[in-house]
Amino acid sequence: MTKQTIKHTAQWVCEHLGDLKNKKVLVVGDIGLDIYLMGDVKRLSPEAPVPILDVQKEDARLGLAANVAHNIQTLGGQCHLISVVGEDLAAKDLQDLLKKHSLSSFDLIADAGRPTTRKMRLLTGQHHLARVDFEKQHALSEKIKNLVLERIQKVLPTVDIVILQDYAKGMLDWELAQQLIKKSNELGKKVLVDPYRSTSLTHYKEAYLMTPNKEESWALARQMEPQIPDTLEAVDAVGKALMKGIHSEQMVVTLGSQGMKLFEKGSVQALPTFAQTVFDVTGAGDTVIAAMALALAAGWSLEKACYLANFAAGVVVGKVGCVPCEISELVAFIQKH
Repeated sequence: MTKQTIKHTAQWVCEHLGDLKNKKVLVVGDIGLDIYLMGDVKRLSPEAPVPILDVQKEDARLGLAANVAHNIQTLGGQCHLISVVGEDLAAKDLQDLLKKHSLSSFDLIADAGRPTTRKMRLLTGQHHLARVDFEKQHALSEKIKNLVLERIQKVLPTVDIVILQDYAKGMLDWELAQQLIKKSNELGKKVLVDPYRSTSLTHYKEAYLMTPNKEESWALARQMEPQIPDTLEAVDAVGKALMKGIHSEQMVVTLGSQGMKLFEKGSVQALPTFAQTVFDVTGAGDTVIAAMALALAAGWSLEKACYLANFAAGVVVGKVGCVPCEISELVAFIQKH
C-alpha cells in the first residue's frame, strides 16, 4: 500500500465523517464502571513490600459496553444500550455517568442477584500499580434473560446496526447471543462482535464479522485449528479459521502496532496503524468496533471502516485509561496524516 493511497483514503475519511451523524447503533453486552485512583508513590508500606499510593484524584468512567456506547455518541452516532446491572450504589453511579454524557440508561435491567461490575485501577502517572475487580460471572437467570430479549425485540427494528460486546461477565450466553444474531439477520441488520477469547465460537455463528485483537484471535482460532502457531506469520490461517468458525465471509483482526488484517470474501489486506504515541491500550477495542459500526451503518466499504477505526484507535491509545474518541480529536489526528 503506497503512501499516496493512504493519504487519499485519509482525506476521503475526513471528508465523509458527517455520514456517521445520527446513525443508530444497538449495543448489547456486559457493562461496567471504571474507577481510577491517581496519585504519587513516594514510599513503601511498612506492613509489606508494596508501594503506597497517595491518592490525589479519583475519576469514574464508563467501562466495557458503556465505553462502546460513549464512543458511538462522541463520534456523532446514537446508541441504544441494553445491559444488566446490580441493585447497588455502583448502578446508580453508572446511570448518573450515562446521563452526564447524554446516554440513556432506560434499558439497564436491574438484577438483585449480581453486583454491578466495577474495575478499580491504581495509577501513578502513566503506570498501573494494580487493578481490583468487583464482579460475578454467573449466567443470567431465565427471568432476567427474557427481559433482555424483550428489550432487544422492541429496539431492533429502530436501529441501523448491532454490536454484540462480550466480556464474559455472564450476560451473553449461547442462547441470548444466537437469538440476538438471528433476529438481527432476519431484519437485515449487520451484527458486529467484539468476542471474548475463551467463549465458544458457536456463540457468534452467523454474525457479520468479529473484531478480535491478537490474543483473542489466536485463542478463538485454535478452537477450529489447534495447531496454529503463535507467530504473526500465521495470521492468515487465524483469519480463515475464525471465518469458518462463525460462517462469515469477512473478519478483522487487530494487531496493535502491526495494524489490522482485513479478510473479505477471499482477499486479505494489511492495513497500517496510525498511532504515534501509545500510553494505554485500555478500551482501544471498544473504539475500534464503535467506529466500524458507524461507518458500516453509513454505507462505507469495510476497508474504509477499518481505516476510520485505526485512526480512532490511534487517538485513544495516546491517552491514559478508558476514554472515548471525540470527533474533533479524530479530525485533527487524521489531518496530521
